[in-house]
Amino acid sequence: MRTQFSHADLKTARLAGLLYLIIIVCGIFSEVALRGPLVDFTDAGWTATAILGALDAYRLSIAADIVMAVADAGLAILLFVLFRPVAPRLALAAMIFRLIQSVMIGINLMNMQAALLLIAGGQDLSGLASGTAEALALFFLNMHAHGYDLGLVFFGINSVMTGVLIWRSGLVHKSIGLGVALAGAVYLMGSGLRFLAPEFYGIFAAAYIVPMVTETAFCVALLLVGLRSRRTQAA
Repeated sequence: MRTQFSHADLKTARLAGLLYLIIIVCGIFSEVALRGPLVDFTDAGWTATAILGALDAYRLSIAADIVMAVADAGLAILLFVLFRPVAPRLALAAMIFRLIQSVMIGINLMNMQAALLLIAGGQDLSGLASGTAEALALFFLNMHAHGYDLGLVFFGINSVMTGVLIWRSGLVHKSIGLGVALAGAVYLMGSGLRFLAPEFYGIFAAAYIVPMVTETAFCVALLLVGLRSRRTQAA
């Protein structure tokens, strides 16, 4: 177990916490404030009308997801740097799984862009019957939701590994490591239900409060570790 971290390590932790904060803010802002209110998976016509009436918000949600994916890739590298002395192979594996998720987030945004092309123009739709474009756009939005959950499979594996690394490192309290590992289990179970037993997915959705709480706690802990470094240097 590693319990001593240099000032450089603590600065890295602070930067990691900042990137984590960007990921959380962009993710919630994109899904809850921007994209979510515009999409009704049971009504293609209403969804198309809502997006046309809020094109700036829809495009901003794509931009927020791009920022989130870039920040997530950066965070994967910084966490590897922090935890490599603790367990090099495990830290490398965790970074790879998180980077896979980051790439999938970026690629998956093409589904959102495809929906936008069908709804807002930029694509020849003359060969499509009335209402087909809206139905296809909703299909792409549904694929985006499923693609996000597929990415969470890799992130879930990463979270379990990261939880073990946190527990063994002594960088932050062990309870956060346990929480991050449990969050990984929730992601894996939720994604499994999305693809294998979708009728139970809605019932399980409340369990996502665990990742929300634990990831926020880990973010705050990283920022506080970085602030501790600044106070130590000042002293």
